[in-house]
Amino acid sequence: MHKEELINLHQMLYDVKDYFEEINPDLKFSQYGALKITPSQQHKSKMEHKYAIFVLGNEIANAMREVDYSSSSRISARMKELADKTLKEMDCS
Repeated sequence: MHKEELINLHQMLYDVKDYFEEINPDLKFSQYGALKITPSQQHKSKMEHKYAIFVLGNEIANAMREVDYSSSSRISARMKELADKTLKEMDCS
C-alpha cells in the first residue's frame, strides 16, 4: 500500500474508534493513544502509520468482543501479530 492509502485506512479506523468511544465512554484505546500518532500527522512515516493501524485494529477488535466474541478474538490476535511484525520491521530500519 502507498502511504496515502495507509493514511486513509488509518482515518477510517480512527473514525470507528471515535464511534465506539461515543457509544461507550468507558472504552479506552490506551495502546493506540500511547503511540501519539493520528491520521492527520502526515509527516509521520509510512511504517508508523502501518503500525498504528494494526494497534488500533487490535483494540477495535477487542472492543467488539461484546458483540461477537469468536470472530473478534481471531481478528484481535491477527492484528496483534501484524503489529508485532511491523514493529520489528521498524526497529530494523
